[in-house]
Amino acid sequence: MNDTNDLVALVGSRICHDLISPLGAIGNGIELMLLGGSEDSPEMALVRESLENASGRIRFFRIAFGAAQSGHGVRAAEITSALEDAGRKAMIDWRVPGDCPRPETKLAFLLTACCESAMPFGGTITVNEAGGIWSVTGRAERMKISPDDWAHLTGKGGELTPAKVHFGLVLPEVQAQRRKLGVEVTDTRLHLTF
Repeated sequence: MNDTNDLVALVGSRICHDLISPLGAIGNGIELMLLGGSEDSPEMALVRESLENASGRIRFFRIAFGAAQSGHGVRAAEITSALEDAGRKAMIDWRVPGDCPRPETKLAFLLTACCESAMPFGGTITVNEAGGIWSVTGRAERMKISPDDWAHLTGKGGELTPAKVHFGLVLPEVQAQRRKLGVEVTDTRLHLTF
């Protein structure tokens, strides 16, 4: 029997899997229309940009919210694809070379999502790994820090909203991986380690 966290991850994987195929079909349809002589109008450009953003977010969500069994990996190309712009305000600088273990990548993506929530005006999020220790560091001139959100990382948070669910998923994932989470939050810098 799966525990609740496993079931949530399986639901996340299923939703992302079921959405990525129709998005791919829409993309193929747009390409066929353009090859068939349809005008590359501003409206078509808007549809194409929206599709790219949706596809990027789904690939990101698939890793962040999907199942992450020990012993499974994530290909470097999949990570790069999931971190492409996708309409983000913050730039993500992934500095972990090559393929990565899926559980650690999932946790890094969840922490990246936490940093993004605090950086609505833009900034840079850097992800590193050295000697088995991962770090996610967000830097911005202006941040929007909600203490209630960050309290979830220590198990003391209150009610979550759908937009902030990633904060509530971090601690169970840290515990499942038997890791220790380090959290440093200032007005211009977030430094998270595991």
